[in-house]
Amino acid sequence: MNIFGGVYRDRKVLVTGHTGFKGSWLTLWLKELGADVLGYALEPPTNPSLFDTLGLEERITHVVGDIRDEARLLAVFKDFQPEFVFHLAAQPLVRLSYREPRLTYEINVIGTVNVFESVRKTDSVRVVVNVTSDKCYENREWVYGYRETDRLGGYDPYSSSKGCAELVTSAYRNSYFNPEHYGKTHNVALASVRAGNVIGGGDWGEDRLIPDCIKALYEKRPIVIRYPDSTRPWQHVLDPLYGYLLLGWYLYRCGAALGEAWNFGPNDDDVKPVSWIAERMTEMWTNGGGWVVDGRSHPHEAYYLKLDCSKTKSKLGWHPKWNLAQSLEKTVEWYRAFFNDDDIVSLTIDQINSHVNTVTDVGGMTKG
Repeated sequence: MNIFGGVYRDRKVLVTGHTGFKGSWLTLWLKELGADVLGYALEPPTNPSLFDTLGLEERITHVVGDIRDEARLLAVFKDFQPEFVFHLAAQPLVRLSYREPRLTYEINVIGTVNVFESVRKTDSVRVVVNVTSDKCYENREWVYGYRETDRLGGYDPYSSSKGCAELVTSAYRNSYFNPEHYGKTHNVALASVRAGNVIGGGDWGEDRLIPDCIKALYEKRPIVIRYPDSTRPWQHVLDPLYGYLLLGWYLYRCGAALGEAWNFGPNDDDVKPVSWIAERMTEMWTNGGGWVVDGRSHPHEAYYLKLDCSKTKSKLGWHPKWNLAQSLEKTVEWYRAFFNDDDIVSLTIDQINSHVNTVTDVGGMTKG
């Protein structure tokens, strides 16, 4: 796969959270790019899991570890000597954060500190991409997309923890990886990335819309949704992952000048309510049972959320490649193949290649 100028080929890349949904897609893509990948994470959080389905344990250096374990994490960094670090390990669920707030903050905040401390003590690292969330912003329920300079916040513990992780990133960038001192006192380019609600094949997570839809459709029962009118920035998982890899390429080539926060979200037309997604999934599956509202009481979740990606588009040349209709088609294609016992590894790689074939960013410099 000839993309990003071959910058990842034969280079050591450490991915935290590689056993999760996004982490598994990223890990497979990095392997297709020829990278030497080490993953550091807990065992896959679901059964089935995309990580196991793709057989990734056999393709990478797979380390089972907790990012709260600072000593073990540092030892892995020291032994592997990575050049690139993609930090995805997290407690990613809003409703679980209400039940386990301390756990959420320990993983999402202290875990991030531990990763940065390991980076600070490992001379080989050149690029760090910290993956946070679109929910890191103080949600004012407005119709405008949030920009990277808007106020951080968070109503619930999960969202708050991601806002805290952004503050930690800023503090480490200013204190230890300051762009003005790049090449003098350090050689690390540190950036954070904020994506929308990602969808795609292989997501089996708890309290997530697409897995809930797929399970209901497969069992031929109605999809139960909590907040049908809640609007989210939906995008296929490959779109933000392409953005993360593109940003990593820029940081490696240009240094710390682009070490800042970046939004990777869909176009405005693809910001849709939950009910719209449920209806389209039902139509595409063809034999679904529709959807119903869960009448039980649930914790607060943001009603309206959208990202402004104008900075990312203008400075990085990044744009989403698949619209929401295409993203849902690719998602349904993946799950149908899974339930049909098709060659899911080949299909997943084919979807990555299909996405790559749409890439013409930055004057074509990322291809060839």
